[in-house]
Parts: sequence; structure tokens; C-alpha cells
Amino acid sequence: MLPHRDPVSSTPLRIYMVGAHATGKTTLARWVRDRYGVPMIAEVARGVLAEMEARLDTLRTDIDLVNRYQREVFQRQIEGEQKIQGPFVSDRAFCNLAYAAHHSTILGDVFRDRRLADYMGWVRQGIVFFLRPHRELVVADGVRAGLEWEEVLRIDGMVKLLLEVFDVPYIPVQSLSMQERVRLVERVLDLAGLANTVAPNVRAERPAAANGKDHGAPGRG
Repeated sequence: MLPHRDPVSSTPLRIYMVGAHATGKTTLARWVRDRYGVPMIAEVARGVLAEMEARLDTLRTDIDLVNRYQREVFQRQIEGEQKIQGPFVSDRAFCNLAYAAHHSTILGDVFRDRRLADYMGWVRQGIVFFLRPHRELVVADGVRAGLEWEEVLRIDGMVKLLLEVFDVPYIPVQSLSMQERVRLVERVLDLAGLANTVAPNVRAERPAAANGKDHGAPGRG
């Protein structure tokens, strides 16, 4: 279900890929970036992690550090979106709050913060693709620590809960096939009118994922 959008509205189209880790969010967001020529917001969490000079294994044992980390990631996501005046695609939205529910003690404070309701209302006016997990994608990549299928399922469930609690319309992305994923996203975004904003040179050059290449399993995101 697409959110209601006034065809004459000047509100820029915001596109979100949400879901657990290792579901291919970043891969699909990059495809949207290349296909439609829109800016992409990505690597917020990793950027914060680098600035804090922390490691993922440390975040599992230092509760004060993980609280600070999760607060900062959420704030940076909001700030990053507000800096872009036009349409954009993001490889996450509120997703880090699903991790905060399991690994931090800040969720109560976040839910009482008016900024959360305001932000979820902002997300609600965008187009949200909810990428569902596949066991084939849960492979340790040297960046994420301790990837486990059960953990992915827990985060997936929490993301779905947040979508439902805040009444955010979303399009589920169930298929593992990259070909089927990009066909779904392309159809939705074309119906939303994003294709009309694409520069001719961008429209003419279809990315590899839609040209018969890389049609297998998407990367982790």
C-alpha cells in the first residue's frame, strides 16, 4: 500500500529500505540510487562507530557505550535526511531502534521523546520497502559480529512491530531474487512518479542489476 501522495504536492519522494541486517537493504538502495539518480543515505551506523573508535564486540558488553551509540545513530539518521532537500533513498530509517530494543536500555526514553513520533510521521509520508530475511544471506562478513539467524529473525520482528505500531504503510520484499526485487521496486516507484524526475542520461543507462547481471542473491545490507 502506497501512502497517499498529492500529485501536485512539492513534497520530495523519500524512499526507505528497512529490515534486519543481512537482508540486502544497501544493495537495493544502491540500485535505486543508480537507476533514478537520487542521493543515497547510507553507512550512518558505521560512520558513528568509526567516530567512536569502538568495535562491534565492545558494544555487546559496554551498556553505556551502546546506549550512546544507538542514540547517536538515530539522531544522525534524522539529521542526514533533513539535509537533503529533494528525493532520496536510504538503506535504513528507524531500524537501529530494533537493535536498541535488544542491546540497550534507551528505548523507553526514545519512545517518550516527541522526536520519534515526528520522525515516524515523516517516514510515513515516504515509500517504505520492508525487506524480509533469508537464511542464505546470513553469512559473517568480517564487519558484523556474531551473525545468527535467530538474531536476524528477532530484529525482523521488531522492525515489523515498529511499522505496525506507528501505522507506517510498507511494501514487503519477500523474494531473494535480485531480478524480482528490482522489478517490484521499479514498478512501485514508477507508479509514484519518480521516473518522471530522472535525468535522461540516467534513465538511458540501466544498472547491471536490471540488465541480466547480478540477478542472483542480493548482497547484505
